[in-house]
This record gives sequence, C-alpha cells and structure tokens, in this order.
Amino acid sequence: MTISELSLVLLLGGVLLAVLSGWALVEFASSRRYGRVQSVDRSLRPGRSFRSERFALVGRPDEVRVLRDGRLVPVELKSRGSPPRGPPPSHRAQLMAYAFLIEEETRRTPPYGVLKYGDGGEFVIDYGPAARSEVVRLLREVEQPYDGRATPSPGKCRACPWVSACDASAA
Repeated sequence: MTISELSLVLLLGGVLLAVLSGWALVEFASSRRYGRVQSVDRSLRPGRSFRSERFALVGRPDEVRVLRDGRLVPVELKSRGSPPRGPPPSHRAQLMAYAFLIEEETRRTPPYGVLKYGDGGEFVIDYGPAARSEVVRLLREVEQPYDGRATPSPGKCRACPWVSACDASAA
C-alpha cells in the first residue's frame, strides 16, 4: 500500500468517525428533548412504579423523564410503526393513566406524556384537567359491573382465549 492509499484510508476512516460521532450527538440531544431519564422499565432493571391508593391503581411507564423544573414526564414505547392518523385511544389512555399516577403520587402535574413508536415517530400528548377527567371517567367505568356489551367479530373471536365461555361470541 502506498502512502497516498494509506492517507486516503485514514481520511475515509476519520470522516466515518466524524459522521458517527455527529449522529450520536444528534441522538443524545433528541433523547434529552423531553427531560433527563429518571427510570427505564427493562426486564432486568425495572423502572419505578407509581400508585394511586384512591383508585387502587399501579402502573410503570416504559420511561420517566425529569424536566428542569423537577416535574416527571411519562414516556411510553410502542414497537409498532406510527399510526398514520395519530395514536389510537387505547395508547392515549394508557399514557394519560401514567401521567395521572405520577400526579397522584408526586402531587406535581406532568405537562404532557410522550408516545414513541418503533419507526421513530413521536407524539406529545398534553396532560391537563380534561385528560385527568377522562382518566377518572375511565377508572370509574372500569369499576362498574360488566353490562354485557360486546362487539364480537369472527377475527377477534378466533384469537380470543375466552371464546368458549363467551355468551356474545361471533365464532
């Protein structure tokens, strides 16, 4: 290998290292956009659980971020791609329930929660009085005895483990 070939290899290696370093810095900066990580729920190192004694509810967000003012922000990670029409109601409800639990336990209201999808899509969902009221409404609805409403479909029923015991089965 000649000196000019060696110089070219070293130059390309340096450019590659600079690009990778720049990418890592961008990733780091974007990950801090929602605050410093306080906890992460991983199977080997569980994150922090939050509780509401009033509603007998416990939950653990995938990540908890700490804003500069000390407020906590729940982050929920979804492995699927970003929904084209925005997060479904179930994802929003789960995230708002985590924000509710953080508020119940810490007495400090998270300003929002974040839904992050596997393809990199992110949705910031505001949390405030309307979201809190919706969580309480859902919790009260869950406390009620089952009224028999069901929306069976052959596809849902085929995958359901309770189909043999269900009185509303479409299968």
